[in-house]
Amino acid sequence: MSRKLIAGNWKMNGLRAQGEALARGLAERAAASGPDVEWLVCPPFTLLAPVGEALEGTSVALGAQDCHPQGQGAYTGDIAADMLRDLGCAYVIVGHSERRHGHGERSELVRGKAEAAARAGLKPIVCVGECERQRVAGKTLAVLEEQLADSLPDACPEGLVVAYEPVWAIGTGKTATPADVEQAHGHIRGLLAHRYGEAGRGVRLLYGGSVKPGNAGELLRTPDVDGALVGGASLKLDDFWGIGEAAA
Repeated sequence: MSRKLIAGNWKMNGLRAQGEALARGLAERAAASGPDVEWLVCPPFTLLAPVGEALEGTSVALGAQDCHPQGQGAYTGDIAADMLRDLGCAYVIVGHSERRHGHGERSELVRGKAEAAARAGLKPIVCVGECERQRVAGKTLAVLEEQLADSLPDACPEGLVVAYEPVWAIGTGKTATPADVEQAHGHIRGLLAHRYGEAGRGVRLLYGGSVKPGNAGELLRTPDVDGALVGGASLKLDDFWGIGEAAA
C-alpha cells in the first residue's frame, strides 16, 4: 500500500487570501520536513485557480469537491471533470454525505460522476457512509454494500479512493471507535476485492468523521485505514499538519 493520503475538504469556506495563505503554509512545511504522507487539499471552486497556483511545483495535490457526470453542456452552476483537470486538479470528491443528504444525490448519480472523473484522468474519491438511524438499526454494513454496489464504476478507475464517512460523526464532535472503523473498512475492503479482484486490494480507504490531531493517531493505525478525509480541522494549518504527523 502506498503512503497514507491526508485529504482536506475545505467545504464552503475561505476567501482568496485565506486559501492562498493556507495552501502556501502547508506546501512550505511539506517541503521543509514532516511526515511521509501524501497531502491533498480540496478547496471550493472559487479557490481552485489561486490555490492551484500557490501549490504549483510543490508536493501538495489539488482536488475538487464535486463534478458533473457530463463533459459539457447546458448545466448551469455545474462543473465538468475536464474543467477541473484543466485547472490542475488530480482528485475529485464525489458522493459526499452533504451532497447525498443535502442535495438528494443518489448512488447512480455518484457513479456517473466517478466515471466522468476517471475519463478526465482524475482520481475519484467516492464517499459512502451510514446515518445515525441506520447505525442504530444495525444496518451499517448493508448500507455500505448497497452504496458501493451502485456508486462504483464497473471497472476500477486508476487511483480510486473510497472514503468511509459515518454521517452521524461529521461535524458533530462524535467519532467512530477504532473497532467501528475496522469493521467498516474491513467490510469495504472485502467488497472491493470481490468486485475488482487484485485491483480492489490496492484501493486506498480513507476515514472521514471528525478527525482531529487528538484522535488521528489511533484511527490511522487501524487496519485498512489508508488515510483521512478531514473537514473542519483542515482549515487550521497546525491541526491539519498534526493529523499528518499522527499518520506517519
